[in-house]
Amino acid sequence: MELLKVGDLTLPAAEVMPLLSKTGMLPRLVQEVVIEAAIAGIELTPEEVAAAEAEFCKRNQINTPDEAKAWAQQRYGAPDLVPTIAARERRLAKFKQTSFSKEVDSYFLQRKRTLDRVLYSLIRTTQVGLAQELYFRIHDDGQPFADLAKEYSEGQEAKTGGLIGPVELSVPHPSLAGMLSISQPGQVWPPRRIGEWYIVVRLEKFFPAQLDEAMEQRLMDEMFQQWLKEQLQGVAVSMLTPDTIPVQAEAVSEISSQGTDVLTGKNGELPRGETPVSELATQDNPGENIAPVTDTTAPAETSETDPWS
Repeated sequence: MELLKVGDLTLPAAEVMPLLSKTGMLPRLVQEVVIEAAIAGIELTPEEVAAAEAEFCKRNQINTPDEAKAWAQQRYGAPDLVPTIAARERRLAKFKQTSFSKEVDSYFLQRKRTLDRVLYSLIRTTQVGLAQELYFRIHDDGQPFADLAKEYSEGQEAKTGGLIGPVELSVPHPSLAGMLSISQPGQVWPPRRIGEWYIVVRLEKFFPAQLDEAMEQRLMDEMFQQWLKEQLQGVAVSMLTPDTIPVQAEAVSEISSQGTDVLTGKNGELPRGETPVSELATQDNPGENIAPVTDTTAPAETSETDPWS
């Protein structure tokens, strides 16, 4: 059975799944199917629909109906999708609000330690003797931290006189973050070894995280991503054969709030020939990038990003 035609190329149904899989598009498609099922019961009033479309157009700098059609045609291949896309976004926002708003306070307390922000000065060197000397020149002699950082620090922070931030405490090396989290502004730490480096650090300013509207939205987004990852675990994907009984739409929408998806089956076992979504791709989760505090003498893991700033 032919399912899709792109230009002169016609794709049979049997070839669509392999194509989606090898191009990396299948996990995203399955994710959107799960989301669509979850928000299927979310209703919008006419006023909410109009407000959603107006906000969507403003955010995307769409000023006229013709611009809306051109925008949708370019991105989605259909000219009349802006109202549908805007309404879907609003339904998803209502789903997040309904599902996770009551948990925001406790989740914020759980995450606060890594959401607090710090402005700090850092010098790092591979020479323990130099680190000791620089510490005493700053702490005892009152020499400017910035001048010494520019001259002696061996990291990219030398370009800014050692000044880094403000950054959330989830950003620096975990051991450094631990030091900063218990520091007082102006406190200079004696040299500490972290990996191959000896560091001298001073907290300049501490910015405690606040549970304002923007933070609340961010945390609900994080909780939604965690929920979505749980839903995708074990979801089976397979091509339907002619003798396969299709799943009714009502069944697809019955995603349990406890994380048990009807798509996984009663006992969680997958029918033969089906592939769990979790084996197709790994979804990013903003809530899981919190590294535990490690032994300060242990080498830091290598990364393309600088773990110090």
